[in-house]
Amino acid sequence: MRRGYITVFLSLSLTLILSLVFTVIEGARISAIRMKFECVTDIGMNSVLAEYHRELLKQYDLLFVDTSYCGSHPDIANTKAHLRNYMQKNFQTGEGRSLFGGKEFLAMNMGTVDIPEYAIASDNEGAVLKRQVTDYMEDYPIGAVLGKITGNVGSLQGAGLDSMDVGARRQEYESQIEAIGLPKKEVEEGKFEEVPLDNPADLANATRSSGVLNLVLEDPSSVSAVKVDLGEYLSHRPDRMSGTGLCSEVIEAGGEANELIFQTYLFEKCGYHGAEMEKSLLKYQIEYILAGEDTDWQNLEQVAKRLLFWREAANVLYILSDSAKVAEAQAMAAALAAVTLMPALMEPVKYTILFAWAYVESLQDVKTLLNGGRVPLMKTEADWKTGIHAIKDVRGSLAEDSGGGGLNYKEYLQVMLFLENAETRTERAMDIIEMDIRRTPGNARFRLDGCFDVYQARVSVNSRFGYSYEMTRRYGFY
Repeated sequence: MRRGYITVFLSLSLTLILSLVFTVIEGARISAIRMKFECVTDIGMNSVLAEYHRELLKQYDLLFVDTSYCGSHPDIANTKAHLRNYMQKNFQTGEGRSLFGGKEFLAMNMGTVDIPEYAIASDNEGAVLKRQVTDYMEDYPIGAVLGKITGNVGSLQGAGLDSMDVGARRQEYESQIEAIGLPKKEVEEGKFEEVPLDNPADLANATRSSGVLNLVLEDPSSVSAVKVDLGEYLSHRPDRMSGTGLCSEVIEAGGEANELIFQTYLFEKCGYHGAEMEKSLLKYQIEYILAGEDTDWQNLEQVAKRLLFWREAANVLYILSDSAKVAEAQAMAAALAAVTLMPALMEPVKYTILFAWAYVESLQDVKTLLNGGRVPLMKTEADWKTGIHAIKDVRGSLAEDSGGGGLNYKEYLQVMLFLENAETRTERAMDIIEMDIRRTPGNARFRLDGCFDVYQARVSVNSRFGYSYEMTRRYGFY
């Protein structure tokens, strides 16, 4: 009887002990499943980010994942597949067996994978890309640069150089000449002819249709002849991809300061006339951002025209204030036969000569800038380069000149870029990035609107032991 009593007691005790042991083991399994789920999620999501685009980092110091994976069809579904693959491989421990030959202790398999949120580079008018640029430029000594740019912009706008319509003012004087009319003289009995005005200003104005580059460059054929199909790039793409924009963790305040930082970044990464980059498709990249034309020639021509517009406004303001130059123009006007016969023509002709002189001086300024020289925003007598007789031979009077003080071509471009519409500036900058990346092997169809830098994943896991868990995590380059 005593042996039987002991056996029953032992059996009851073992039952309780084994129940406790199995409960502890099952609790350990549950904890291990949760821990492994978190670890595998961390590994999988970081593995996705490890597939950042190498050329984008190399050329532009930007960290983005290309959802086309060097293919031609970017799609966030590709990233889902990559994440699932990474996680599933980390759940596996061989042929479904443990290290000791028994059944796998956790027996985990992937459930669902979803990416409900992701920030595409072009989202929020390029704010996602510019946020990375701001981070990259964080240690750049940018204060002095920003102060100089804003100072130059203030000087230009304060003088009204960006708003003065010199052409309209010039045409007013030309209209006055037409309204007065030219005098007539009798050449034969009863036959009269107009006395020709022979205004030298007309010779200068006749060159306006020739194109600025043709006038100021010694060898116009040296300008890059690259042409692109703009329909292939982001700013002209009708089927642009979009994500969910900046997430709450990385929203930036934005504003003028960040735009200036972005502009400084563009001058570090993009080429322009006189400072072209080997990697670039369009050689005048800053000029493209400003003009948006499909050829290097047209982009440089548009920038040169804008330079001419500013310089002509500044030079007209100066020349009208210079009594010596006004006197020279008056003397030239007085020497014209038609003016002698009709004194009313004196004043408008004098002003057309002054405007033509300012125009030739402005062409000289543009030539100086494109040759790497400097030209001040507002001139003094010492800064003036051309003589009044230059209006009779515009092309022959423009000399090679390095200029003196003032702004160089890059600094004028910085002012232009600051005044450019922020959205247009950003979209064209992204065009430039796409152009350059597509020149590298395996990236012929690269699209910046197919790249993300932050994403949120919602994943679930199942175990053959009846457990299932879901997790939502956000990972990215921030």
